[in-house]
Amino acid sequence: MLIAWCWARPGGWESGTRCFFYSRVNDCGFWGPTTYQSANSRDQPIRLSSLTYPLVATFKMGRTRAKVKKSAPAVTNSSQSSSSSATPAISAILDKAQELIVQCDFPLARKFIERVLARDDGSVGEKNQAREMMGVVLLETGEVDEAREVFLTLLPPHPTAPTPPPPSAHLYLAQLSADPYTALKHYQAAIDILQTQLKGKAPSPTKEDEQDEGENEVRSNIVRAYVGMVEVWMDPEFDLCFDLAASSTCDSLLANALQIDPHNLEALQCLASVRLSQEKTEEALAALLTFPPSSPDAPPARNQALVAALPLSVRLARAKLLLECGAYHDALDVLENVLASDDSSVEGWYLMGWGWWLVAERRKEGGEVEGIVGLTWEDIARDSRDCLETCRMLHESQSDPDTPILEHVQELLGTLDALGILSSPVQDDEEGNGDGWEDASDDEDVEMS
Repeated sequence: MLIAWCWARPGGWESGTRCFFYSRVNDCGFWGPTTYQSANSRDQPIRLSSLTYPLVATFKMGRTRAKVKKSAPAVTNSSQSSSSSATPAISAILDKAQELIVQCDFPLARKFIERVLARDDGSVGEKNQAREMMGVVLLETGEVDEAREVFLTLLPPHPTAPTPPPPSAHLYLAQLSADPYTALKHYQAAIDILQTQLKGKAPSPTKEDEQDEGENEVRSNIVRAYVGMVEVWMDPEFDLCFDLAASSTCDSLLANALQIDPHNLEALQCLASVRLSQEKTEEALAALLTFPPSSPDAPPARNQALVAALPLSVRLARAKLLLECGAYHDALDVLENVLASDDSSVEGWYLMGWGWWLVAERRKEGGEVEGIVGLTWEDIARDSRDCLETCRMLHESQSDPDTPILEHVQELLGTLDALGILSSPVQDDEEGNGDGWEDASDDEDVEMS
């Protein structure tokens, strides 16, 4: 279940890549992951980035009502009153649709959005907001081709396209594009619009907090667009990754991203992946361990909290990179947090099992691992087996389509069988010092790797 930017490289993680699409409509959280299937894709899933893009328009969840003096009720025509009360304002319908999207009730959200689009009243801006929300709903329900057509109505030369168009339409279309050059054009168009927005945000002393929040959101989207361009260049399914200029182009794009936000964790994580593809492991690890500067009184777990705020797919990718850099302790910390968030994650249990396997292998060879004290390699290998068996069970119960993970898990479990490493007992007995498992004899020549 490896996400889009785990690129093919010697000794890397690429072995059957699946890509996820995350959307955010407000600060309540993320929805996803979802793999989208196109009706015209000959049963091949559309490859979407794991980046996160907010809707351009954020709607308030309620409206302020004007205060009026009470007066004697006026006599009105009952049919006129009934008709008026049955026609809610466009803004109220959009508020409700957004609320339903946040709740992942996409079919009902679609009905509210269709009501807005069918009405003759409403501003051009409200109609465009409704179309953008409709595109998101169509994506979430797997109607990729229809979603693409809706997003295209928000861009020139469509007669109703706003000026300037919403950058999110370009970002969605970039992720939906099968052609890398088209995707790059959409990403660049989004960056140009966002850069203009950033330049136009003049300081406002009366609304400084709102100013900072809006500017930070624009900066984050610019960074994510640059990262998306890097992903396109490094995607093994496209010929661009074989271009001699691929490496230098990615360096340039990431330099632009980090100039906008030097401590953006997703950009630094992408930089680490590029450095690994360039076989610069130390620089990759340095990027992964770079965090925004903190005050002296910041809590020790502050950096862990920053990582925990990232989308699940990004944290899983971070764990993979840390494992590849040999930072096993840091990788296992990330994975522990992932499984605390979602203990049904097949990929999370797989990576946890693989991480403990690598730790056991290092301990078996006489090496030390940070944070691992008082455990033999057999103890650690047993922990690995427990995680791998959980992964296999979840893979089967969920009918997970990621065959390469299952094949690797079965291979590792077979090696553990040969080493005599059995599962942990369901309940450890009071005297138990390893009862229920036995080591392979010294005569057996079985390697961990």
